[in-house]
Amino acid sequence: MKWPDELIFIPNSRKTQKTTTARMDGRLCVITGATSGVGYHAADRLAEGGARLVLVCRNAEKGNKVKEELESKHKTSVQIVKADFSHLSEVRKAAATILEDHPRIDVLINNAGIHNTKRNLTHDGVETVFHVNHLASYLFTKLLLPRIQSSAPARIIQINSQGHRFGGLDLNDLNWDRRRYQGLQGYGASKVAQLLTVWELADRLKDSGVTINAMHPGAVRTNIGMNNNLLYQWYQRYLLWPLLKDARISGEAIYYLAAAPEMAEVSGRFFNLTIDEKPAVHALDRDLGKQVWKVSNKLTELEATDV
Repeated sequence: MKWPDELIFIPNSRKTQKTTTARMDGRLCVITGATSGVGYHAADRLAEGGARLVLVCRNAEKGNKVKEELESKHKTSVQIVKADFSHLSEVRKAAATILEDHPRIDVLINNAGIHNTKRNLTHDGVETVFHVNHLASYLFTKLLLPRIQSSAPARIIQINSQGHRFGGLDLNDLNWDRRRYQGLQGYGASKVAQLLTVWELADRLKDSGVTINAMHPGAVRTNIGMNNNLLYQWYQRYLLWPLLKDARISGEAIYYLAAAPEMAEVSGRFFNLTIDEKPAVHALDRDLGKQVWKVSNKLTELEATDV
């Protein structure tokens, strides 16, 4: 049967995923949110492939445990950079540390994310989910971009979600001041914004040797959402997790996107794990994307340094 575009993610999730035997020896990969779930398994697989890692983590203690494990297991180097992406000042400090310590960046994987069931604002005055999932990764990418460009060929991977299909993005009400906050739509709004800026950045990076793609990491067990109330945590742990797959499949898919030779010139695409897929129509609105770009520059105070 021919599936409609809106539901194509269902058969795509059942397809045989692509893999690669290509090595990443000596390449430097920066990963945010790497102490558990998708980020952890991506770090583990990249280390297995020979990559050197910089892991940006909110919890330094957890980060150091991952560092010790991966260095012992894979005999590679792992640096921990502590940063809470709900503070733009910490995003800036993390980027500055990485730029000071590393003359090149071969792969950037923006994985840090959050899902809230209730509305709240960050110290910077922005709705938290939009701030962490979109603004922080946007700022982090833009701050590291000159170094990534000078390291070309290089790749940027945005860990997105099928949650972008929930919609929710309203540039006139980013903080949900006038609407009743809905957790799934709040999450969807952040992922729509991220996708729209992927297309914009892909255009700006054309012929630079730097690619940028977004990917859904699969229906896998992660800790995202476990910051919410006890009822939600119970629902996720005992009702949702048994239906989900092990996040190792996410790590393998990310490795493919980061390492496969055939991905070297592929840019501006959305992948369901490793399957090239058409996102929701509202996430392909290029006029809206240009507005999101401008708003993101303003909220991160990047107007004067736009790419």
